[in-house]
Amino acid sequence: MNPFDRYAPFIQDFIYRNGWESLRAIQVAAADAIFNTDDHVLLTASTASGKTEAAFFPILTLFSEDPPRSVGAIYIGPLKALINDQFSRLNELCAEAEIPVWHWHGDVSQSHKNKMLKHPSGILQITPESLEALLLHKHAAIARLFGDLRFVVIDEVHSLLRGDRGGQTLCLIERLSRLAGVRPRRIGLSATIGDPAGTGAFLAAGTGRKTVIPKIQSPGIRWRLSMEHFYVQGPQAAEGKSEPEALPVPEDSTDRAPSNADPGFGYIFEHTRHKKCLVFVNSREECEAVTTTLRQYCELRHEPDRFLIHHGNLSAAYRETAEDVMKDEEQQMTTVTTATLELGIDIGRLERAFQVDAPFTVSSFLQRMGRTGRRGQPPEMWFVMREDQPEPRAMLPTTVPWKLLQGIALVQVYLEERWVEPPKTDRLPFSLLYHQTMCTLASCGEMTPGALANRVLTLPYFYRITPEDYRCLLRHLLETDHLQRTETGGLIVGLAGERQINSFKFYAVFQDSEEYTVRSESQELGTVCLPPPAGEKIAIAGKVWLVEEVDHKRHLVYCTEVRGKVPAYFGECPGDINTKILERMQKVLWEDKSYPYLMKNAVSRLALARHTAQNAGVGKEPLIHMGGDMWCLFPWLGTYAFLAMERFLKIRCGDALGLKGMDSSRPYFIQFRMKATKEQFFAVLAEEAAKPLDPMELVYPGEVPVFEKYDEFLPEELVRKGFAYGILDTKGMLERVRSWQNG
Repeated sequence: MNPFDRYAPFIQDFIYRNGWESLRAIQVAAADAIFNTDDHVLLTASTASGKTEAAFFPILTLFSEDPPRSVGAIYIGPLKALINDQFSRLNELCAEAEIPVWHWHGDVSQSHKNKMLKHPSGILQITPESLEALLLHKHAAIARLFGDLRFVVIDEVHSLLRGDRGGQTLCLIERLSRLAGVRPRRIGLSATIGDPAGTGAFLAAGTGRKTVIPKIQSPGIRWRLSMEHFYVQGPQAAEGKSEPEALPVPEDSTDRAPSNADPGFGYIFEHTRHKKCLVFVNSREECEAVTTTLRQYCELRHEPDRFLIHHGNLSAAYRETAEDVMKDEEQQMTTVTTATLELGIDIGRLERAFQVDAPFTVSSFLQRMGRTGRRGQPPEMWFVMREDQPEPRAMLPTTVPWKLLQGIALVQVYLEERWVEPPKTDRLPFSLLYHQTMCTLASCGEMTPGALANRVLTLPYFYRITPEDYRCLLRHLLETDHLQRTETGGLIVGLAGERQINSFKFYAVFQDSEEYTVRSESQELGTVCLPPPAGEKIAIAGKVWLVEEVDHKRHLVYCTEVRGKVPAYFGECPGDINTKILERMQKVLWEDKSYPYLMKNAVSRLALARHTAQNAGVGKEPLIHMGGDMWCLFPWLGTYAFLAMERFLKIRCGDALGLKGMDSSRPYFIQFRMKATKEQFFAVLAEEAAKPLDPMELVYPGEVPVFEKYDEFLPEELVRKGFAYGILDTKGMLERVRSWQNG
């Protein structure tokens, strides 16, 4: 049967009213999977392809034929703004059929929530954090609210696959299903899935059902893509050269630009004029700085301010103002944003997206590109790569334009192989284990240790965690008063645990960007987020410092000044970059290939980088002699394999090689002084790689590498174990070392 004929009459009317001439391929495939199977469904198609309607047309048809006796479907969205957007769209669709649509998050009025609690029905749209709060505070009502739950729709499922938030979402669905006595079908929606089969297995974990993943042939889409390079100061790479003409760059003169203005920002300023655009950056700090500079351009040129800002630390009022202005077709404004506008919030027709420097993943690149090109126009993205001009006597690795290479690599791996990062589902989520233990106990009340373990460890996401690990956690929580034992031997939440649970921040498992104050003796130097462990170096206040101690409870870092130069450290590794990207960057340096999207400066800068690299052997030889006893290693490894390499060199090979002064620019290169020869270096690495290596050996003595939000409440041995076995990519590192021996 034609899916259109199977749809409920009110959905057919909706399609007619909107002037759709035919159903899209994703909608036909979704209808077949939802109507004709009882399996879970994973729908993957490009941004703005109609995935939400594809899922809800058949769901609402089934509801109109057999109305659920409670909330019938939960829609889980990663962002409040996305839920607000979908709430408006679904309300329009459901109004005629009188199927209620409820939305529930921190900015929704209590009166709206109370109506849902009194009359549970229709569709509930909610964030993972609000669903956690609902399970915690309305535990006794869950069976009444969700006793006839039939579907759970998870939007932007790719955004939940690489950390604890995705694990929390799975745990929430399973806990709710057990409490309500239901087995809802799960429907995942995403535009950028790198491993559909792995994601489908993740979606179905523990349910005994399989996941249908329709193969959808989408028409080819032409991109408008450009990538330009800028030195922050000084003459540009193409100055005086005859490469193909780039778009004009505004002059950086004192009467037209802010003092010390980055010409890349001037480029953005000129090419957003009279257009509606997004400018993506990779951090909140950069978002603020770019917005400030662009507004200074407006002020100095006596133009109205045409720039908005949108990131996660802004108030809801600021974010929603930017969203509303962008939806207004009459206003030609540009919003500078982080990943908060990367996901599928409808902000109208965008003419162009800019990306300042390279994002960390292909997935982010595709999501950001997909924000443009709606309503029949091709997607359009302009990369703006920036770097300080290398000094004439700069050391070799700092002369490589790493961000430019990374941007090219991200584009090429997708164009050549349609490759996107696969989900990482083999972590040891001890931080989430603490969180789910406290949530379960707080909602259920007193439980025996065995009953608590049975309730928590059977959640499918914790499949790698052993009963002994869990006993270790419970003992520690009792010792630290997060749990308390009753006279009858049961467990309840202790005083320290109550303080955590009673905070509204407890519902979220993603890390707040809590700052650590950096001190040297009585001098306060500034702040960093997620500081490196003792023994590592940081750059702050224009100097280099050796970390002596990290006090996680008081959020203090104690350090002493040392000589040298290291990258500024304002958080953990700069994004989780996959080894596939680093390997493609290596190939970019050596292949004799031009890329049609490179603009004039970028063409010249890449040509210079290739010339320098090929003369020095960078990209062919992993170890380059820098002169004297100074060496540089280019492992071409992703972030966490690179971290393992650093530690392998220091801990297993350092003494034999006489390594000193190791400085890393993660994940690109490692510089160090060494007494050994190149031949001895590879011989020692090969010898050590041939021996058994327990990843725990790569954790420094006394180090407690806090990565996740609740790691600070865990026993140190579990934090160390989670880092060693769940974060460090020891296997990938050893494979690279052995390839050097064989190569």
